[in-house]
Amino acid sequence: MKKNILTSILLSFTSFLGFSQSLDKEKLNSYFDALEKSNRFMGSVAVSRNGEVIFTRSVGFADVETKTKANEKSRYRIGSITKTFTATLVMIGVENKKILLDQTLDNYFPDIKNAAKISIRNLLNHRSGIHNITDDASYLGYHTQPKTQTELLDLITKAGSDFEPDSKMAYSNSNYILLTFILEKSFGKPYHELLKEYITKPIGLADTYVGSKINLQNKETSSYTSGENWMKSTETDPAIPLGAGFIVSTATDLVKFLDALFAGKVLKAESLEQMKTLKDNFGFGLFQMPFYNKKGFGHNGGIDGFSSVAMHFPGDGVSYALTSNGTKVNNNDISIAVLSAVFNKPYSIPEFKKALELNSEDLDKYLGVYSSAAIPLKVTITKKDRTLMGQATGQGAIPLEATEKDKFSFSQAGVVLEFNPSEKTMLLKQGGGEYKFSKD
Repeated sequence: MKKNILTSILLSFTSFLGFSQSLDKEKLNSYFDALEKSNRFMGSVAVSRNGEVIFTRSVGFADVETKTKANEKSRYRIGSITKTFTATLVMIGVENKKILLDQTLDNYFPDIKNAAKISIRNLLNHRSGIHNITDDASYLGYHTQPKTQTELLDLITKAGSDFEPDSKMAYSNSNYILLTFILEKSFGKPYHELLKEYITKPIGLADTYVGSKINLQNKETSSYTSGENWMKSTETDPAIPLGAGFIVSTATDLVKFLDALFAGKVLKAESLEQMKTLKDNFGFGLFQMPFYNKKGFGHNGGIDGFSSVAMHFPGDGVSYALTSNGTKVNNNDISIAVLSAVFNKPYSIPEFKKALELNSEDLDKYLGVYSSAAIPLKVTITKKDRTLMGQATGQGAIPLEATEKDKFSFSQAGVVLEFNPSEKTMLLKQGGGEYKFSKD
């Protein structure tokens, strides 16, 4: 649902690998023990093979304040993995002749720019050109408050178009918010009933449903951002993301969903094939997730302090899911470790250095607004107690961990910031790139 500074999620390697004949659960549990001992990750993972769950592990707290430990049944908001469910429901609508993929948007919402040129297909694979309203700075001013359909449509309509329909792909949550309304209009039922009737009840997903206000009594988890201590995150109102990001689930339910979807238990084979057909690496609610020479299909998600990923490898019958409510590491590294265990590749148990302990006054020399000629955004550096915070234009503030003198990191996205207070400059490093910023 959300985007952090210059983040990337896909795994990508190129050498040969095969199945591990017997999953080394002891080593994999040691990996998660290290994460938990260092307080670096809170969440759950699950792996299935040929429809059978072969590994699950939960670490950390479902709720830090009450010290409620997470377990396999703890429920997390899964953000944009919701899009895979929404796309599946659209294809069910196509199979039931309630929706036509090439039907244009003017039949539903004629006031949206280019509505007569935008098809349902374009919404599904992010080729509509419709502006992503969650990218706007104003989004952070209202995301915790509910919006009606009329209000959301007004926001999307006023946001306009970023490019000619079907000329390219640009990820937009607005597409899937509109698909939510189209589904409800086409079926004459609310989304949560469609989800239960066509997906969760038939395949037995007892812990998957449309979210509302977080309810700890219902095994739901609170979400957190990192800092000196875990800091409770804001709570996006589910009426904002809708079918782009409002589902609650568990890692175990997610692998069960993918197993059923790719086994033909939810859609006909031709419908699933359409979902898997990629254009600019994006299908209908799915994109390709390579791991060595394997080709998986799935989606990642992020909303508030929650982050998640779910993928299926059709050639091997393997499904994997991660759900998290707080992380101080790059979740991609966790996914690589789990899949390495499954596919018989080496991986190591992580060792974490203790973060530098700084006083609030030590952070003052870094504070300010930084600009770069290389990137068209500003980064505002502030502090919260003894934690340095970074906020890029139009994005939420993220906590930065002090790793060395004048050096801070946001490991979830592989971001490193190196400051030179005397010259009033900052070097942003990520993914092999380096970008120099100067204080305004």
